[in-house]
Amino acid sequence: MMVSGRVEMISLRRLTGTMVCALLFFCQVATSCAADESEGMIYPNEVVKVSSQVSGIIEEVLVERGDIVTNGQVLARLKSGVEKASVELARANVAFLKRKAERNVELAKKRLISEHEHDELVNELKKAELQLEEAQERLKLRTIASTIDGVVTERLMAPGDYVGETPIMKLASLNPLRIEVIAPARRYGAIRKGMKAEIRPEAPVGGVYIGKVTIVDRVIDAASSTFGVRIELPNPKLKVPSGLRCRVRFL
Repeated sequence: MMVSGRVEMISLRRLTGTMVCALLFFCQVATSCAADESEGMIYPNEVVKVSSQVSGIIEEVLVERGDIVTNGQVLARLKSGVEKASVELARANVAFLKRKAERNVELAKKRLISEHEHDELVNELKKAELQLEEAQERLKLRTIASTIDGVVTERLMAPGDYVGETPIMKLASLNPLRIEVIAPARRYGAIRKGMKAEIRPEAPVGGVYIGKVTIVDRVIDAASSTFGVRIELPNPKLKVPSGLRCRVRFL
């Protein structure tokens, strides 16, 4: 019975030693993985301050903070009564000159008007069409459209406000997202442009996403012994918001 007890004790010690070794091994692996991770911050791909090419009074704002917008979508309009009247006047002038030109075609064939008179009429019509085009372009400037696909992050003005150089609203492009990482100098050369990176956003988003390195700084900061890395993360369904911290592991 004593021999059996000693055997059991030795087996238990061996088992305990094996478990300790395994635990140490997994701790080393976890420590190594943690050492390979870097902390990053998630930013919009770009932020646009939307303003007007011309000054005027805002007539209507068609979007609100948090709205998703597309490239070319109308965001706001300025009061444009004068510009609309100019377009109508120019359009009426073009229509009149076209009717006049049609009537004079037969007269020109019968040589009842000179070629000089005919050329003057054609020139007048061309000038009127250009004036109409100019009036239409001025009217278009009173409509403010988005230049990106993104989200309205801030609305700065309302109907009735005067627009000069001040932005009307801010837009953020969230697909793709931009992740800025500060990596230790010892990893310089190991992180390369084009390599993939595993992104783990903090709670409440969580999850694992795969991005691609687009920029690796060529200058190391002497004070902190670090360098910057930028990662591009596709975000087609806008599941990941900007402004979160994340853990990054380069693959």
